[in-house]
Amino acid sequence: RLKGKGTVWPLIRANPPIFLSVIGRLNNVMKRYLELFAFPQVIRLGVSAFPARLAYSMIGLGIFFKAEQETGSVAVAGFAIGLNSLAGSLTAGIRGSVMDRFGQKWPIRILVPMYASLIILLNTMESRQSILVTAFVLGITAPPINLSVRPLWKDIVPDSYLRTAYAFDSSMMSTTSVIGPVVITALSLSSRPGFGLGTIATLMLIGGIALSLTPASRDWIPEKKQKGQQRLWKDRAIQLLMFEGCFIGFGWGVFDVAVPAFATQEGVQHRVAWIFAAFGAATVVGGLLGGLVSKKLAPLSALRRAYLLWLLACIPIAFTYPDWSMALIGACIGFLGGAVQVFYFEVLEAVRPKGSQTASLGWIWSVEGSFMAVGAAVGGVVSETFSPRIGLAMLPIMIFIGLIILSIGRARLGAANDVPTEEKDLQAIKDISDESK
Repeated sequence: RLKGKGTVWPLIRANPPIFLSVIGRLNNVMKRYLELFAFPQVIRLGVSAFPARLAYSMIGLGIFFKAEQETGSVAVAGFAIGLNSLAGSLTAGIRGSVMDRFGQKWPIRILVPMYASLIILLNTMESRQSILVTAFVLGITAPPINLSVRPLWKDIVPDSYLRTAYAFDSSMMSTTSVIGPVVITALSLSSRPGFGLGTIATLMLIGGIALSLTPASRDWIPEKKQKGQQRLWKDRAIQLLMFEGCFIGFGWGVFDVAVPAFATQEGVQHRVAWIFAAFGAATVVGGLLGGLVSKKLAPLSALRRAYLLWLLACIPIAFTYPDWSMALIGACIGFLGGAVQVFYFEVLEAVRPKGSQTASLGWIWSVEGSFMAVGAAVGGVVSETFSPRIGLAMLPIMIFIGLIILSIGRARLGAANDVPTEEKDLQAIKDISDESK
């Protein structure tokens, strides 16, 4: 030990440049995010939305356990989740359009207590029909938490920090996807399963109220549309992103079912939790590191490069088994997927029509979420009739098609090829400093 054996010191002493380079990069990571957190309202916005986002990460399994415990049918439980997801997806665009017209204050203040009340009502239901109907209505009234937060970053940070802000935002969402399922499973399978849905309702109320009281959300003013501006779904860039979303949504829907189906068939259901946990944790890290990519790289270029790496990482998933191999490949997929999400938000912000800050993403999510529901249904049939490996193989195929769509249609996304100048960054910093006083 005195000679350094059994420690990392010999490696450090043998490779001082590499060690110093790693330390330097970690220091740059910390510095960039500390600079982001120094802007007024950044931490408050992220923390205030966290409880509501955690509630969303729990609601799917909360509905599942409630339906299964009351009816004794896994099929009914799965159908209840499907109805809830489909209703939420189909109406996401409508909620986004409403906020782009009337602002965030009243939609959030109306939908949050309504949603929480419906969750409490669902907790009292016992029959199959009442549970299914309530789950569907619950999806329709889902408060637009994520849709509300995304456009606020542009108002509270300069353009040079927007990529880092989107990374922080994406990582907050990914963190809840890791924590939420664990919490709701533990509560729903406890001696008092009603605490599960009750906790979700409480979290939604806390997060929704906290978000609506933040200055960024309360004072947010929707952009004014230009005279004679065409409708959102007629915009060529949005059409392209919606088309790409059809395949990505379908691929994720199949993947989300194929993984637990494979594990169930092999009798290792307990591994599903840590496989998805590895995926979620890597998504958090990938999102955070994606936010540190130099702004000298245009959003569209960054997205296409990350997309290609994402595709390559997905190819081996069809050859894995529900063990360390699937967890490892899943972590790689999540890591690169986290970065892709950051650049995707940037591209969307650059190409969306004026006056569609929330509706643009809302309608894309409507399309993507609807195809995700279709993919989940197809994934179940394929996994049961043929093999879960075929379902897993569909993910890289769908991502490949998505990459082809973005490559062929990159001219429609030309606005995302612009790189902000230093003058624009300095002016943005000055503007935000003035507004925050």
